[in-house]
This record gives sequence, C-alpha cells and structure tokens, in this order.
Amino acid sequence: MPEFPLDRLSFRQRPRLPDLPRWAPSWPFLICVILPTLLAAFYFLLIASPRYVSEARFIVRQAGQAQPDALGLTLQGVGLSATQTDAFAVHDYMRSRDAVAELDRSLDLSRLLGPPGADIFSRWPRPWESRSREGLYKGYQRFVTVGYDATTGISILRVEAYRPADAKRLAEALLTGGEGLVNRLNARSVADAVTQAETSRDEARERLSEAQRRLVAFRNRERFIDPSMVAAEGAGLIGELSATLAGLRAERAQLAAEAPQSPQLPSLDNRIAAYERQISAERSKLAGAASSLVPAVSAYEDLVLERELADRQLSEATAALLAAERDARRQALYLQRVVSPSLADEAILPRRWLSILIVLIGSLLLYGVGWLVWSGLREHRQQG
Repeated sequence: MPEFPLDRLSFRQRPRLPDLPRWAPSWPFLICVILPTLLAAFYFLLIASPRYVSEARFIVRQAGQAQPDALGLTLQGVGLSATQTDAFAVHDYMRSRDAVAELDRSLDLSRLLGPPGADIFSRWPRPWESRSREGLYKGYQRFVTVGYDATTGISILRVEAYRPADAKRLAEALLTGGEGLVNRLNARSVADAVTQAETSRDEARERLSEAQRRLVAFRNRERFIDPSMVAAEGAGLIGELSATLAGLRAERAQLAAEAPQSPQLPSLDNRIAAYERQISAERSKLAGAASSLVPAVSAYEDLVLERELADRQLSEATAALLAAERDARRQALYLQRVVSPSLADEAILPRRWLSILIVLIGSLLLYGVGWLVWSGLREHRQQG
C-alpha cells in the first residue's frame, strides 16, 4: 500500500481564514477594531434615541447665613458644615427609593423612563433588567445625577428623559420633594427646640391657675377681697379713735384743773371709757384674738406671693419659649433655587460622534495591547 504523509491524513487540521489583499487590514484588526467601531456607529447614528437634559441648581442654607469668605472657603476642606450635611441629605433623598416611589405615584416614572419608541439599550427596562421596583430604582440611577460644588456650595441636579417636558417635570418633582424634606427637618428641629420650653410654660401656667383658684377660694371663705386692706382700714380707725381719746383726756385734765367739782367730769369719763373699749375691740380684731385678722392676712399674703411667683415663672417660661422659637427660625434651613429646571430645546445625549470615537480609541488600545502580548509570546516560543 502506498504510504501517505501523516500531516496529509490529519483530520484535526485547523481551518484557515482566506487571505486578504495586501492593502486590506488583517483579520484580528477587523475583528477587534473595525467591527466594534462599525457596530457603535450603527447604534449611535441609527438606533440610539435622543435624550433631553433638564438642569437645575439649588442651595441649602440657613436663614441669614452669610456667604463664606476666602478663608472660610479654604477651611471648608477641613470638615463639613451643617448646611453641607443637609445638602447631602437632600442629594441622598433625590436618589433614594423614597423618591422613586413618590415619582412613580405622581408622574408614572416607569412610563417616563421607558416610553414607546425609545431604543432598548438605553430605556428602562433594558433586555437584561427586571420590571420590579428594585429594577426601576437601579434604572432610575442612570437618568438622575446630583452633584455638589464645594467652592460655591451650590448643588447641581441633572435629569435625563426622552422628552423635554418629561425631564423638566422630573426635575421639578425632585426639587419639590427636596423642599418637603427640608421642611420636615425644620419641623423636627423646631419641635425638639421648643418642646422643653412649652412644657415649662404649661407647668407655669398650671401653677398660676392653681394659685389663682386657691386665692379665690380664700376670699370666698373669709369674705374678704383683701384682708390687708381691711387691716389697714382698722388701723386707720384705731388711729382716729386714739386721736379723739387723746383730745378727750386733755379736755378732762383741763376741766379737772379748772373746776374739780364740775358735773361734766363723769360724762367725760364715760366717753373716755367708751373710746378705750372701742379701741380695745378694734385692736382685738386686728391681733391678739382667735378671730383676729393676723392669720387671714398671713395666709392671704402667702397666697398672693405664690401667685406672683407663678406669674413671674410664667413670664420667664413664655420668654424662653419665644427665644427658642426665634432661635429655631433663625437656624431653619431653606432650599433656595438658584436656577430653575430648564426646558431643553435640543437633545444633547447621546454624544454620538464622541461615543464612536471612544469606542474606536478603546478598540485600538485593546488591539495594541493584544498585539504586544501576542508578539511577546511568539518571540518567546521562537527563542525556546
């Protein structure tokens, strides 16, 4: 039997690609560079849907907060201020699941991010994405961007959509939600600041009411509006009686010296004795007897002092409450719009030629790296 070379009988010969003309690029170059670039050009020039961008700028600041000077801007890198932290809280809300749920309820977010006619590689959901809420949240991240300029303290909100009005509506809704978050933070801050002051004021008001009730009950029980006034009137009456008594005694002494046997002396003695009894009775009403005014006056003065202290405490608690509310208002945050959401009149995304150029450059870099690796392996094999 004739013998045939083994290489001609091999059934595992590797297929070879047809040779290209000398002026044409090699097959690896076609596969690694030309084909991806053509696919990118086909997608970005013929398939990719235009996307419109609505941009808004806002700032979160305290009422009456002054703009930072050059030194303040320099020291901002050392740490975060309170307003920066609050601005980042607004940023997190705008990219949170709560914002997605609110937008889906109010604007039908799933329809805005995946309208009919949008290409399947940029809309939501893409072929490999699910229609769940988690999938909607992940897809939402591709359409909303929130940035922060540490130099100016201004936050930048960028929203993409397939229609200009939809992008503006999404941006407006996100700003409204951010304002709602700031208002809730303010309400919580005010509540925390004034709760203790309100409690002190209510306690002082209750103490004053109780003191007033006790004072009214005392007046009804003792049948005196003001025992101190009654005591003052009694003291005045005693003074008048004492003055009259002193005059009668002087008159009797003069009459007894001029006419010791005068029949008027007994009458004067009786009048003097009557005035003395009246003075003694009035004095017993004021002090010294069980029914005197001293205990009533003492109790009344205690009640009046308690009411005055309660009234002063109420005044101080009210002033403290007003001060706490004033401080809370001064520290309140405001989301101030620097630039309102814009209505785009031209689609700026995708950047078609730039994207094609990036694919071309990336393919060239990958091809160059692969060629260098292949050349190194081939040279190593030849040397071995």
